[in-house]
Amino acid sequence: MSHAEKDQQESRDAAEERRHTRFGALPERVRPEEMVEERPAIAQDPARNAYNDEEWMVRYGL
Repeated sequence: MSHAEKDQQESRDAAEERRHTRFGALPERVRPEEMVEERPAIAQDPARNAYNDEEWMVRYGL
């Protein structure tokens, strides 16, 4: 094995070691519950539930 081939092999070994360090293990498992964020589609409107049918009758019916 020539000097150039030996350097090339060492370079490949170093690259393999770096790849193994970076990609050698899988990331932690993410549970399905952790992948979902629940929040209301729109903000609650306080005037939405403020309607009172009896008040309407008193206001416009009498």
